[in-house]
Amino acid sequence: MAENMFSDLSKVIEQVGKDKGIDKQIVIEAITQGMLVAARKKYGTYREIEAAYNEETGEVELFEFKEVVPREKFVDEEVEIPYDDAVKLDPNVQMDDSIGIKLEASDLGRIAAQTAKQIIMQKVRDAERSIIFTEFEERKGEIASGIARRVEKGAIVVDLGRTEAYIPPREQIPGEQYKPGDRIQGYLSEVRQTTRGPQIIMSRADERYLMKLFEMEVPEIYDGVVEIMAAAREPGQRAKIAVRSNDQTVDPVGACVGMKGSRVQNIVQELRGEKIDIVPWDEDITRFAVNALAPAEISRVFLDDTNREMEIVVPDSQLSLAIGKRGQNVRLAAKLTTWKLDIISESSAASRTAESIFNLMLIPGMNETMAQNIFQSGFGSFQSVAQASVQELMTIPGYDDPEKAEKLSKEANALLKKYEAEGTPVPTAPSAGGKDSKAGGGSAKAQADALLKQELQKLNSQEAEEE
Repeated sequence: MAENMFSDLSKVIEQVGKDKGIDKQIVIEAITQGMLVAARKKYGTYREIEAAYNEETGEVELFEFKEVVPREKFVDEEVEIPYDDAVKLDPNVQMDDSIGIKLEASDLGRIAAQTAKQIIMQKVRDAERSIIFTEFEERKGEIASGIARRVEKGAIVVDLGRTEAYIPPREQIPGEQYKPGDRIQGYLSEVRQTTRGPQIIMSRADERYLMKLFEMEVPEIYDGVVEIMAAAREPGQRAKIAVRSNDQTVDPVGACVGMKGSRVQNIVQELRGEKIDIVPWDEDITRFAVNALAPAEISRVFLDDTNREMEIVVPDSQLSLAIGKRGQNVRLAAKLTTWKLDIISESSAASRTAESIFNLMLIPGMNETMAQNIFQSGFGSFQSVAQASVQELMTIPGYDDPEKAEKLSKEANALLKKYEAEGTPVPTAPSAGGKDSKAGGGSAKAQADALLKQELQKLNSQEAEEE
């Protein structure tokens, strides 16, 4: 058995290297180590044994090394050899030298040979796993295609030829069904090295899969003429992709759509009917957000750069279109722009503006024009004016003078303290078109003045009673 195991190893090495694609040197090291372990198992670890591959004979040779000692000092035959015996093996040997004595592989026995075989097979498996891991680590970020074999705990196992990949439930397109033997394609998103070998994760739900499909389908993207700047998906339902052109003569959206929509339709079919919006990217975040919310029409956009938030006003008739089914359109646009988007209708915006103007006009001496300026400067109530610093209030047109800004701050704070002291709610604007609106003369100014007079009368009455 041992003789068969270790004879003519050169053919075994060549065959394994050819079948598994493993470097010849790795196989040689595996066989050498396996034989050394087998020898130590038979002869014991106490003895000094070394193994080396002889390329000329195609064999692994075992040598036992012993120290050359005088006959009279010879004690342990496992590690020592008398000088007179050593001279017979090597006439040039010197005292205290270490001399190698060749051992026969056929003497190892069946069990030792089996041990060597197991080690060799393990080493070959490890080398094969390492090769597969390296290969797919280099392919990470690409699209791969294979055959669906089975489903394990909801994950689709895909045969990629030399190894298997997994598509976990979260990386699948909802509603897709694959039978064993079906061809399946996905994005190589992750390659992990585990104790059981490389674990390859594929995805069909990743935004990067969509981007890679466009790269494969659109030559302008592959060549770098058109660039994908961002992508957002709700797998199986809808996706948005933002593109820009590095060549003024090339329309990025047209290039991605293709003649009669041929290019984008191929991608839609691969994604099982997922609708894809292709929008032009813009450095100006406002214009980009408007593009991302297409096909809805946008009236106005208010930015909050600090919190990366955007309030977008749309015509009442466009509200449902801008928000989309179950909020899908605005959700995808928010993911695409990476900003928080708040969609409101023009009527809601007008109502809110009227409410803010009404609130600001509660400040003594405030007229409608100044209230408009304060509101447009980002202060929606006298409470926010009261909380602002004088420097912040000086940014309002008409209040750039420190004294005016400080006076505005004092008046707003006095009004705030008055309502807090009384424990009464701050008056709100009457609903548009209601009786209160007519009674107040029809303008926010008149309504505010009337309410303000009422509040001041109450305050004066309370003061008089206390006196």
